[in-house]
Amino acid sequence: MTADRPTASSDPAPTPRRVKIRRARLDDVPAIYACQAAAYASSGPRGWCDERELVMQIETFPDGQLVALDGERLVGYAMSLIVRLDDESPWYSYAEITGDGTFSTHDPAGDTLYGADIAVDPEYRGKGIANLLYDSRKNILKRFNLRRMVAGGRIPGYQEHAGRVSPEEYVEKVTRGELADSALNAHLKAGYHVRGLHMSYLRDQQSLDYATFLELENPAYKPAKRRIAGSPVKQPVRRIRVCAAQYQMRKVRDWSEFEHQVDFFVATAEQYHCHFLVFPELFTVQLFSLFDPGMSPVDAIARLADMTDRYREMFIERARRTGLFIIGGSHPVRVGDGIRNTAHLFTPTGAVHTQEKLHVTPNEREEYGIEPGDVLRVFVTSHARLAILICYDVEFPELARLLALAGAEVLFVPFSTDERRAYLRVRYTAQARAVENVIYTVLSGNVGNLPQVDNFLINYGQAAICTPSDFPFPMDAVAAIADFSSETVVISDLDLVVLEEVREMGSVRPLRDRRRDLYTLEARQPVEVIRVS
Repeated sequence: MTADRPTASSDPAPTPRRVKIRRARLDDVPAIYACQAAAYASSGPRGWCDERELVMQIETFPDGQLVALDGERLVGYAMSLIVRLDDESPWYSYAEITGDGTFSTHDPAGDTLYGADIAVDPEYRGKGIANLLYDSRKNILKRFNLRRMVAGGRIPGYQEHAGRVSPEEYVEKVTRGELADSALNAHLKAGYHVRGLHMSYLRDQQSLDYATFLELENPAYKPAKRRIAGSPVKQPVRRIRVCAAQYQMRKVRDWSEFEHQVDFFVATAEQYHCHFLVFPELFTVQLFSLFDPGMSPVDAIARLADMTDRYREMFIERARRTGLFIIGGSHPVRVGDGIRNTAHLFTPTGAVHTQEKLHVTPNEREEYGIEPGDVLRVFVTSHARLAILICYDVEFPELARLLALAGAEVLFVPFSTDERRAYLRVRYTAQARAVENVIYTVLSGNVGNLPQVDNFLINYGQAAICTPSDFPFPMDAVAAIADFSSETVVISDLDLVVLEEVREMGSVRPLRDRRRDLYTLEARQPVEVIRVS
């Protein structure tokens, strides 16, 4: 699940005497999953813990996992783990604090019980079962002599007040009793106090991605017994190094010569210990120089699409060998009877993921017969949450906003432009996307010329890495930029923790300050969030 989210009424009726609380067992897992699915049906399976994660939670900390039973029927559950948090670094996400739901972060030497999830079967809500589960959690606090219990809580009622009041004002009004919120009222009734409010702690449309940071102190806590040598688990320093290629278009005589040029960029990124390497849009049209000069653009792009398997094999081998995540620019790919301009993400494990270009230019459509794609994706890697927008796509702010709201931290932008005005459209809009969404944008483009290819006679580009515009970032909001028209790379370290901090307490907070009472942005198809190995 995504947070400790009470699903019972805040004013429950008496609990049936037959409902009992006990520790969860491994054979309870199917019933826990079914209860979770019923309680959170509106969020869909993407927000649920799967059965494997539930097994890991029970095996990691059996005493912290509770179930409520009405006879033989499981009607509620509560999952928790012990952690030691850094109070000076409050920007923990649910994934960070729970080890992506596996409870690998459980620390028996910690002093804090983290309430990861609590739910009650919808048929049993309003019967006080959540109160029984909370009381049992308090017993865990006492038994393990823990200082406090903390949780991240939803505020689903805020969507009705967004824009007119800030989320902080909304929480204050609920706390004072001026407004009602089903989740927050239940937490307050259980004894929690609101210690903070954070954005992007969880993905929750009803709460507009906000969550309260809740704390319940243990009055029976004995510090002397908890003074164990050791320090809290600090917020991890999440920093990545990215490399953007500025690719020189030139005639090649065979495939091996093309591979040799690709290897220059792969070797450079590896030598400088980068995590990610991005190539430009359609840089593979360099292979047009192997075709008959009289071939029509439509036939040439179709022949290039026939080389997709070879293109993929080349990058799969290099990603595996170097350990790099490689965004292999884009390449024409056959989809049904058509061809789409498709970016590829190659992982160190040999996996391949794709992002199609969603908006095609008139030239692509008319000269090459390129068709638009229809799916937007965020890729969750071991280092960062990334997305790809190919060239023209970055000029549509809706796409980047949807990706940011789905968790994207870095936006890779492979592009191909022929002259300065075209390039600046991409560059300026990519910079705007970085500022308005508090994300990084990484641009990789082509330079040079292909005299034998009409639509790639000239190429104008400048690889760049753009940042938000606030005090923690460079003065001009550019982390790195290449010289014009030379074959080179730009490399920069990107601090992902700073992004979260600026979203919370920046000079301006565009994601937080959206006026949902005046306008909304809604995807016809949900953004796909793909976990990448």
